[in-house]
Amino acid sequence: MRRILLSTAKILISAALLYLALRKVDLSELFSRFTVTSLFWIGMAIAITFLQIFVGVLRWREVSAECGAQLELGRAMRYNVIGAFFNQTLPSAIGGDAVRLWLVARAGAGWRAATYSIFVDRAIGLIALAIIIVASLPWSYALITDPHGRSALVLVDLAALAGGLGFLVFGALKWPWLKTWWATHHIHACAVIANRVIFSAARGPIIAILSLAIHVLAVVIAWCVVQSIAAPVSFGQVFLLLPPVMLITLMPISIAGWGVREATMGLAFGFAGLAANEGVNVSLLFGAVSFIVGAFGGLVWIFSAEKAQQGSRPIGVPE
Repeated sequence: MRRILLSTAKILISAALLYLALRKVDLSELFSRFTVTSLFWIGMAIAITFLQIFVGVLRWREVSAECGAQLELGRAMRYNVIGAFFNQTLPSAIGGDAVRLWLVARAGAGWRAATYSIFVDRAIGLIALAIIIVASLPWSYALITDPHGRSALVLVDLAALAGGLGFLVFGALKWPWLKTWWATHHIHACAVIANRVIFSAARGPIIAILSLAIHVLAVVIAWCVVQSIAAPVSFGQVFLLLPPVMLITLMPISIAGWGVREATMGLAFGFAGLAANEGVNVSLLFGAVSFIVGAFGGLVWIFSAEKAQQGSRPIGVPE
């Protein structure tokens, strides 16, 4: 019952926010802007999304190796593509990550190593996103002239940076009880691994480059979407506005970020002096690209060996 209520709440939140966002959009006008060139740019966005997934696989393999969950390149790519499908369809707080965890653990890595690899990978990605947002703050602060928008931007920046740095500092603490108390044991272990990976002379630079590349590719995907509808938005504006929006979209209060992403993107564009409806347009198409890639991941899942072995039993995804 708790899971049903939680899923229902997320569906209602997505539907309500989408309704409010779509009130700013003329869908007939949006569709009229599609041409043959638009299909090319959407195709480019889809291709770059797969590239982004592959770059994410490379980072995940580095992290997993440190966690004791060795992953072959092909297997890790398959798991990430399948995870993209469940990110779009599974009404869970952890979605595709839970399915990836289940797949890795079931493949022989064990639940602890699988859980640590997913958690640390996500934490590193969040830290990289926070660094990008904070580093670009002088330019984004100049772009956003609305005082409420500036306050929201600074608040999001500081919260993300404080969370990331706090996680790393937590892993650097040497208090013995952190390793034994049930409430801190696993989180502290993940923070220790994150510190070891990030500050490793061998893996650290690779992790940093891959993490930054993942977020830059997200901007490129959004830029391709902008080009597909000839929206009057520059690459620099997309680079400054998208990362904070993606950070807010990570909040597990909707289905695959739908609604939250559109509402936040519309607000971000409005705060920056751009047309709010264009922000919603870009967000809708960005989500559509993710949905198409997720649908491909669904086909991979259907024909995968893991699905065949699972048979008709449902996947148990923890909340």
